[in-house]
Amino acid sequence: MPKPPEPAPPPLPPIDYDSSAWTELARLDRSILIDMKYATTENFVEEKMYDCSRCFLRPPVAEAVVKAHEQLQQQGLGLKMLDCFRPRPVQWQLWKKVPNPRYVADPRKGSMHNRGVAVDLTLVDAEGEELPMGTPYDFFGPEAAPAYTDLPEEVLQNRQLLRETMMAHGFQPIRSEWWHFSYSGKNYALSDMLWKCY
Repeated sequence: MPKPPEPAPPPLPPIDYDSSAWTELARLDRSILIDMKYATTENFVEEKMYDCSRCFLRPPVAEAVVKAHEQLQQQGLGLKMLDCFRPRPVQWQLWKKVPNPRYVADPRKGSMHNRGVAVDLTLVDAEGEELPMGTPYDFFGPEAAPAYTDLPEEVLQNRQLLRETMMAHGFQPIRSEWWHFSYSGKNYALSDMLWKCY
């Protein structure tokens, strides 16, 4: 018997944010998985920081993520978002727990996440299973660095595919985290916007 089609996801509620400043990624492409780790305890502070898992980005950034995802879909893969815009009040909470700029951006200066132009993400297969990337998200050892090569060939290929795909759509990696990319277009101000839950 053929597998029954997946039920359509429920419609999203009406827009409850300034859509000239922000795009909710789920409104552009429902096939991108969203698993905001700071809405869970699966993060380096092991505490829930977001009330719910919604991914907001500046509009050009969200559109670039969708294009990267569509490119990966041609290979039977896709993206899973682990963090998107991070409100500056949450950055203050993280800073109070870990006041070390090696691990947490000083909220007085802010980070690219606080501007809505950075993403933390990983690759998934057609079933939504994460591909091996060598370390968990928010891992603070040298093995998380993109330049670290003492890893299985499959992991190195997955990291390279993620990096090349994101860079092809205007994102830049950083030296310490394979999962983090910042959009290299327009500059945006730090934001304290807090989203509602529904």
